[in-house]
Amino acid sequence: MQIINPVLPGFHPDPSIVRAGDGYIVATSTFEWFPGVRLHRSADLVTWKPAGHVLTSVDQLDLAGIPDSGGVWAPSLSYAGGRYWLVYSVLRTLGKPYKDLDNFLVTAPAPEGPWSDPVYLNSSGFDPSLFHDDDGRHYLLNVRWDHREGQRRFGGILLQEFDAAAGRLIGRPQVIMASEELIEGPDLYKRGSEYFLMLAEGGTGANHGIRMARAPSVDGPYQPDDVALLTTRDVPAYPLQNAGHGSLVETPGGEWYLAHLASRPLRTPEGPRSILGRETCLQKVVWADDGWLRLAHGGHHPALTVAVPDRAAGAAVVPEPMGLACAEESGFDPGGLSEGWASLRRPTGADWLDLTTRPGWARLRGGHSLQSQFAQSLVARRLVTTRCTITTAVEFCPRDITHMAGLVLYYDTRGYYYLRLSHDDHLGRVLGIVANEAEDTSEHANIPLDEGRCPVVHLRADLGDARLRFSYSHDGAQWTPIGPVFDAGTLSDDYGGRLRFTGAFAGICAQDLSGSSIYADFAHFTTRLEDSARWD
Repeated sequence: MQIINPVLPGFHPDPSIVRAGDGYIVATSTFEWFPGVRLHRSADLVTWKPAGHVLTSVDQLDLAGIPDSGGVWAPSLSYAGGRYWLVYSVLRTLGKPYKDLDNFLVTAPAPEGPWSDPVYLNSSGFDPSLFHDDDGRHYLLNVRWDHREGQRRFGGILLQEFDAAAGRLIGRPQVIMASEELIEGPDLYKRGSEYFLMLAEGGTGANHGIRMARAPSVDGPYQPDDVALLTTRDVPAYPLQNAGHGSLVETPGGEWYLAHLASRPLRTPEGPRSILGRETCLQKVVWADDGWLRLAHGGHHPALTVAVPDRAAGAAVVPEPMGLACAEESGFDPGGLSEGWASLRRPTGADWLDLTTRPGWARLRGGHSLQSQFAQSLVARRLVTTRCTITTAVEFCPRDITHMAGLVLYYDTRGYYYLRLSHDDHLGRVLGIVANEAEDTSEHANIPLDEGRCPVVHLRADLGDARLRFSYSHDGAQWTPIGPVFDAGTLSDDYGGRLRFTGAFAGICAQDLSGSSIYADFAHFTTRLEDSARWD
């Protein structure tokens, strides 16, 4: 039995891991997607199961107007005093030179909750984490963001004491480490009498990595290691890229593992394209004789397969194949969406997502356009592979050009491909494609479907690595291609030359730009893995 990377495929960045009894919990970033902060649980570090979310209501998390790749950044999970503690940033602006953000803390007696109301901490910089010292004191760390002209934006790592009884920071923050290299993502650990600071360095792209520093006291001075603990900056052809931003966990048997993010970019003529976003991986690490942390297999490149803890080595556990995360959905449960669905910037509610009026179907009442940062009626699932077929069936009777509904492959408000039903003043009900590539919007096809009524239309997207092709059917058996083959590489972190931190999603959506409360009914949402035969 081995750990196979990535352990959480698809958009699961910035992993923060903690031991929960004899098992483990990982928290990952969710950015503008709702609910906030996704959790996964494992008993053995091999097989991981979804364990819900932390921030599930608007009272806990208001994302209205949050920019693309804003929202919930880099949650940090810890355990102390019989409670789980989670700190996180909410990024509200991403422009230069400012980053408006707020850092919050929530706690719970168990990962399942109930989680407390958020406690505001500060707004001085992102990537907060909490360190619980063995003397009972607590410290908050975060990046110091410096907006001043001529200064390094990443102005070092701040440390400030947190008074848990009062629920607030005390004393003055101090910079405990600064670097000519970009450093962020601080996590603090104590081993013996020494303090070890884990840092993400080099940004989130090809230069990303993890470096350790250590000090004799919590406030420094911190001496950085001479070499990176983990990076892929010197192996551009390696399957895992952009490796960095991690956290540590110790097993009951005293072994240590590192959870970190990495990408699996496709190699395209236009360059690497990480359509699946940044994924969660695990590495076994050891403390060397000189006191520094090292990868157990040597070097500083992440391993594709990793040895399991000794206590789990004899367990009869078989990891689920990645495709099960892309499992078929036979319909929609009136009790609620199944695990893995997400919505944009607002929670699902009966006012726009109805699962009970027509059992087995999802009724979406039209919301804002796909370029809105407020009230979209869209639910979607993470892509976990770049070779899959996605199908749905929609019953929709648009009456105006402002009415649309269909199947979407979505990265953000400036990057999506949308196979949608709408209305044309002359043709009646039409099926066409809207493509948004870095804000360059184009329309394709617009095939008339007006038969004097509105029968169900089956919609399909075939993803073959960086190629995307849409089809439609009247019976779900005979399919007709529509539109050109698109470059799905535009739905990736590394496309367009701007900050993009989320992976691609596939989902269903509906728009009503007239405010007439029109709705679309979706019969199912089905995904299945494909081999290369459909494309090659």
